[in-house]
Amino acid sequence: MTNHKSPFVTLNNGVAMPQLGLGVWQTRDGDEVEEAVSAALEAGYRLIDTAAVYGNETGVGNAIRASGIPREEIFVTTKLWNSDQDRDKVRGAFETSLKKLGFDYVDLYLIHWPMPAKGLYVETWQIFEELYKEGTARAIGVSNFQIPHLEVLAQHSSITPAVNQIELHPFFPEHELREYGKTHGIQIESWSPLGSKGDLLGNKKLAAVAKVHNKSSAQVVIRWHLQHDLVVIPKSVHAERIKENIDVFDFELSEEEMAIIDSLETGKRLGPDPNTLNSS
Repeated sequence: MTNHKSPFVTLNNGVAMPQLGLGVWQTRDGDEVEEAVSAALEAGYRLIDTAAVYGNETGVGNAIRASGIPREEIFVTTKLWNSDQDRDKVRGAFETSLKKLGFDYVDLYLIHWPMPAKGLYVETWQIFEELYKEGTARAIGVSNFQIPHLEVLAQHSSITPAVNQIELHPFFPEHELREYGKTHGIQIESWSPLGSKGDLLGNKKLAAVAKVHNKSSAQVVIRWHLQHDLVVIPKSVHAERIKENIDVFDFELSEEEMAIIDSLETGKRLGPDPNTLNSS
């Protein structure tokens, strides 16, 4: 069994979270997700990021149990879907996720989208705080929250989110949210870190940096996230790519190389806008 490779970040409640993990969005439940998670754990990953809406929590749990690695050594994140954002639905949805995973706790539970027009995320967060205090969620956080949403939450809650998981990649680096996170002790986590829909990995400047280090463009982008102190969860279902994505701790990007990658910013989202997505 390969030893765990990723360094950790310490969340605002003292919980240690691996800085690099496997995302399983659009990975089918059953063999596909079980094989991907198994390959990741074998390669040294210890962070697995799923969500109720992904429909693959069962397979994630099966693969973790089959690995023989103690549960407490694996950091598992799942998320509450939009249709369950309601004071009376949160707890039932959380218990369903636990049952599918086959665990009695998760390491991190996130509100998947703010859905600002619905106005439910504050009451939803209050139930999250209860789950945290009960110990069934070791840390609680949000996903896709913008600064105004976080400000509202801060005014009506006693616990600051430990994590904000957002679309973040060199094309869309979210400077203000990252700075807000640093100021308020909220760890930023990057989804779609490789900017897949925007052909980031085909960029010539990126390829030139990768060639210097004898690495792939994907490895260089993952390294860029790590050096910006971000948690990063690249998704893959291919064992060789999964191994490649964690093989990023034997080189470092120079300040000049980081600046080259920073310069790729376009300011364009590749996914939905959290300010306008209000449906389930």
